[in-house]
Amino acid sequence: MPRLLAISGSLRARSTNTELLRAAPLVAGPGVTVWLYEGLAGLPHFNPDVEEHALPEPAAELRRAVGGADALIISSPEYAHGMPGSLKNALDWLVGGPEMVGRRVALWHASTWSTHAPAQLAEVLRTMSAEVVDDATVALNLRGRVWSAAEIAANEDAHAAISAALRRLTAQS
Repeated sequence: MPRLLAISGSLRARSTNTELLRAAPLVAGPGVTVWLYEGLAGLPHFNPDVEEHALPEPAAELRRAVGGADALIISSPEYAHGMPGSLKNALDWLVGGPEMVGRRVALWHASTWSTHAPAQLAEVLRTMSAEVVDDATVALNLRGRVWSAAEIAANEDAHAAISAALRRLTAQS
């Protein structure tokens, strides 16, 4: 039974990227568990000096969540041609542990206009020895209004893209 951890790079209360991730369990077939990591805003700023001692609990919780997942789905907005600092901070907390090594990751985006952030995110993940599953990428054009997870899951094109991505991500998990 594949367990997928979904991480949104957005801290917005009504983020379309977060809603895209919330649509995943609505689309996932039986036997696939998708849960949303909700601790991004509570992570302290990464500091390697702190990492040498006991990890702060929010960082330790993130590592446990990633370590307990068979694969990850990351959906992120693009800010100033890059990923949000809060997401990069979370990834920095994961660099010092073994959790990301070989971990399969799908990159999802709620805007087809995003090109720099996905490329930057993929580069960082590959540097961390994660396996970015390119054929599990989802890039939807959800710009222009606020979508709910249910609306995304009910949209025929979005549903098909999410379903295909989940199958591809879990094919070897």
